[in-house]
Amino acid sequence: MIGLAALLLVVLFRSIVIPLQAAAMNLLSVAASLGVTVAVFQDGWLGGPLGVKAGPIEAFIPVFLFAIVFGLSMDYEVFLVSRIHEAWMRRRDPTAALIDGLGSTGRVVTAAATIMVCVFLSFVLSDVRVVKLFGLSLATAVFLDAFVVRSLLLPSVLALLGERTWKLPRTLERRLPHIASEAPANETAAAGQARPSLARTAEEPA
Repeated sequence: MIGLAALLLVVLFRSIVIPLQAAAMNLLSVAASLGVTVAVFQDGWLGGPLGVKAGPIEAFIPVFLFAIVFGLSMDYEVFLVSRIHEAWMRRRDPTAALIDGLGSTGRVVTAAATIMVCVFLSFVLSDVRVVKLFGLSLATAVFLDAFVVRSLLLPSVLALLGERTWKLPRTLERRLPHIASEAPANETAAAGQARPSLARTAEEPA
């Protein structure tokens, strides 16, 4: 899953740094959430306030947790980096691109993450241990990924690397297909102008 996602990110953003940081930070989010899960449900930290007794963790939890967190993490990654990449293509200024990208997407990412954290934390109120485990692990993963990884670590790494973020070897550049995350503005405008004329033509009598 991580390798395939990294390959797709190379094709989409024409960068080696973006796939590497995405893979590393996705694993970091999953590992951190699993660490919190082990500390609470296996080692008994904060077990009293949460009403949890220390014990083994169900074997299917890491599998489900990785799949769900990986999907959410990549969703945030593509959404955020797409805006940064668009600003970079327009201005060719890595700092300005980072500011524009975070400014246009940061609030959306954190607002969506806040809603999801609140929903998953509500599972902790259940009396079923598996539901508690699932809710706390997902809430922790979403919180860490959105507020720590995407809002702090990702911008820091891109700011330190600067223009090197968007470098791609020429040999690889020639061999990779070109895929745009969104249609160019001129094509979108042309399509919007064409639709009314087509509609009028269709309404005219034969």
